[in-house]
Amino acid sequence: MLNITDTLRDWCHEGRPFALATVVDVRGSAPLPVGTALAVDAEGNAVGGVSGGCVEAAVYELARQVLADRAAPARVAFGYSDSDALAAGLTCGGEIGVLVQRVEPGAQPHVAAALDAVTAGRPSAVAHVVDGPGELVGRMLHIPAEGTHDGTLGVESEDRAVVAHARALLRAGRTASIEVGGGEAETENADDGTCPRKLTVLVHVHASRPRMLIFGAVDFAAALSRAGSFLGYRVTVCDARPVFATPARFPHADEVVTDWPHRYLAATDTDTRTAVCVLTHDAKFDIPLLCLALTLPVGYVGAMGSRRTHEHRVELLREAGVSQDQLARLHSPIGLDIGALTSEETAISITSEIIAHTNRGTGRPLSHGAGPIHLPAEPLPGLVTAQ
Repeated sequence: MLNITDTLRDWCHEGRPFALATVVDVRGSAPLPVGTALAVDAEGNAVGGVSGGCVEAAVYELARQVLADRAAPARVAFGYSDSDALAAGLTCGGEIGVLVQRVEPGAQPHVAAALDAVTAGRPSAVAHVVDGPGELVGRMLHIPAEGTHDGTLGVESEDRAVVAHARALLRAGRTASIEVGGGEAETENADDGTCPRKLTVLVHVHASRPRMLIFGAVDFAAALSRAGSFLGYRVTVCDARPVFATPARFPHADEVVTDWPHRYLAATDTDTRTAVCVLTHDAKFDIPLLCLALTLPVGYVGAMGSRRTHEHRVELLREAGVSQDQLARLHSPIGLDIGALTSEETAISITSEIIAHTNRGTGRPLSHGAGPIHLPAEPLPGLVTAQ
């Protein structure tokens, strides 16, 4: 639903009821990920989408029906239909599950609060019950990164479990489905002493932007900062040489820092989504920086240079005490082999490798492979991705 935040926020503040159709399950290849939504108001205005066009018409009509009839939430599945070419189906061959529900802004004011937070850029999650007891399906909680959550499922233990899982997903920056309840450990908090209800909850996540740390104020860094910004990264360019590290040279970077690279990295915030790109080509900068970067739980570490430079760099890193397991995390020479020549092409090569590594892609042409194009997301510890 966060793909249509601005419109939903306006509708909520206007008190305008709407039908919300949300992708809650994906199997195989599908055009859009879990959490993507389409919304329809009473006048028939539509925003968003659930399939890139394959089943939009069918979902639109169902949404209008649920909205007009004030019907209970409806869950429907769509897949490829080879028996009737005109039937609503996914031509990509995958399957999606869609939950369609009526939303009354006045009855769920915390939905507007969540949309306000997302619009303002504050990290927030919306926990959305998509399977469970009928009276709970469609209910939503607003869970900010810090502070008290808004809304309730009616059982304190379930609220606590959902909030804990949602904040784990916020830290990871990932929208995913979780399962809560149904365990003996939480029975003491249930109202009647029985096992809590088993719920499937889709957690829509609006996280802070992931970071791209570019070390080396070189021409390649200018192109890479532009590509990183386009991909949604908060980009920092860092170099110890003030004559090169200037905002005028890197207009697409969110910040330009003059400092020794390893010192800056030690003092700044990083997480598992952070991409570290070392473009300095200078051992006095590279080695202390990589010695530190390879010990941090960042998502990607890459270093630019020829194969000869790479071999020499690895020797120096080993002499500095970097282990083989740590070296295995280093992407060097940085980037995918796409025949890049210009700075802009090199930036595409580097960001392509970052995307492939983040999403467990192979980097091979899709025409050379078989099976599903989109791999299922890996579950985080303690989370169960709905199948």
